[in-house]
Amino acid sequence: MSWSWNKLSAAKWEDAWSERIAGNPNAVITQIKGGKTIRITVYCDREEDAAILKEYFGGSVREIKTRDWVAAQNREERAPLKIRNSLVITEQSSAEKLDALRKQFPGRRILSVPAEMAFGTGDHATTSTCLRFICDFAKSRKGTDWTITDIGCGTAVLAIAALKLGARHAAAFDFDPMAIEVARHNMERNDVTAEQLDLFVGDVFEWTPAEYQKGDLVVANLFSTILQQAFPRIIAAMKQDAVLVISGILASQWEETKVAAERHGLFFERVIKRGKWVTAKGGIAK
Repeated sequence: MSWSWNKLSAAKWEDAWSERIAGNPNAVITQIKGGKTIRITVYCDREEDAAILKEYFGGSVREIKTRDWVAAQNREERAPLKIRNSLVITEQSSAEKLDALRKQFPGRRILSVPAEMAFGTGDHATTSTCLRFICDFAKSRKGTDWTITDIGCGTAVLAIAALKLGARHAAAFDFDPMAIEVARHNMERNDVTAEQLDLFVGDVFEWTPAEYQKGDLVVANLFSTILQQAFPRIIAAMKQDAVLVISGILASQWEETKVAAERHGLFFERVIKRGKWVTAKGGIAK
């Protein structure tokens, strides 16, 4: 790794950046003296990769010296992420290592999501909890025809996981074009076709779902301030009797998010708090 992308941001956005880079072993957040500013750094093998980050997020690119990245080079390999008895998510991409994982975890679906410069590998509390809900839903619908809609999909790990667990079709979008670019690479790595996954750049506040983009399971992993305004659009993406999973919510903002959801006729039967984050499962009240 001989290049880095760097960006300064207000400390109040640290949670947002923490979620975005969760699982990327080549990314670091440093708090600047005084506590009002943070620096986000992503180490890259190629100058072009760092330049892409700069194009999307601003910041700067610089060539780095050995002393700056030796710690990153000596990091331990990230262990596979195991979800229920259904999934294993790994950063491995070689056929040999993936075959070894299939033998080690027979009966589980293996997803290859290399960190590289990607954001969102499944490790973050919000993503991993959504994955558990998806596993449970897939188990309850085994042998039936079901679909998923992933709003704010990031690198599409949730949609891809659902397809591997039996979903007939998935629709997924994100406001961030770079996330969608990485998601397309993840589709290729995991043999997911465009017929299976309708993936696109979109703004939840401007999106009107077509019939084929509505889901039996709808997942919205968005920040609470966005969720609170987006519930009408999210509901529009839900088929009759659909299950809704929402995440990306700070625990301190859960009550106001719940109130906003209930105002639109939603209810939540299960609420899980992991660290400072909340994920909830529910649907439309009868």
